[in-house]
Amino acid sequence: MRTQSRIIGSVLAVALFTQLSACGTLFFPDRRGQIDGRIDPVVAALNAIGILFYVIPGLIAFGIDFATGAIYLPNGHSAQIDPQELRKVVDAEGKIDHARLKALIEQHTGHSLPLDDPRLIHSSASAEQLAAYGLRPAA
Repeated sequence: MRTQSRIIGSVLAVALFTQLSACGTLFFPDRRGQIDGRIDPVVAALNAIGILFYVIPGLIAFGIDFATGAIYLPNGHSAQIDPQELRKVVDAEGKIDHARLKALIEQHTGHSLPLDDPRLIHSSASAEQLAAYGLRPAA
């Protein structure tokens, strides 16, 4: 009887841990960082199952998946911009003009990106990455 209760307890612990860490974030870590899109029915169904069995962890799973963007389907589209075009958005000091960058992205992809969104993560490029595009780093 003691072994059976340990097995049941272990299964419940694993199930709760899975729900607390959110299905979409675990199964599709490459989707994190998306702001919006179509909701993936598989991830939504897995989170809903979590709500059926464990209300609070299921709600937390939905919250985490929406917050990280892992619940959204990937768009599957990519676009490349000529490095010569990218030079136009960098000023003489090496700083990026966000308005020009937004216009350039919208022109080439047809999507308007919210570059002023507070959830947007800005990262600086290394000198090698900039040199690959023929750009010089800002001082």
